[in-house]
Amino acid sequence: MTLGHAVESVMISIRLDEEAIRALAILQAAGRSRSDAVRQAILDSAERMFSFESLRAESAALEADEDDRREMRAIAAFMAELAPPDDDF
Repeated sequence: MTLGHAVESVMISIRLDEEAIRALAILQAAGRSRSDAVRQAILDSAERMFSFESLRAESAALEADEDDRREMRAIAAFMAELAPPDDDF
């Protein structure tokens, strides 16, 4: 995933709470440097956000597509016809 213009590097300072400190320790114990762990966490978070927003946009587009909604209703009606009557159970 590429998130914009290339930048050589930017130095940041962060304050971690207890939970983040424990998570960082786990990542470091697995061989990651602090910088690599924080960098990857930022990238993973941005990727999840981008994926979520893409899914939300796709869902909204499908919801607004009347042809798709009509087809979903037709499929649901067909499936209801195939279902056994309630009194068969």
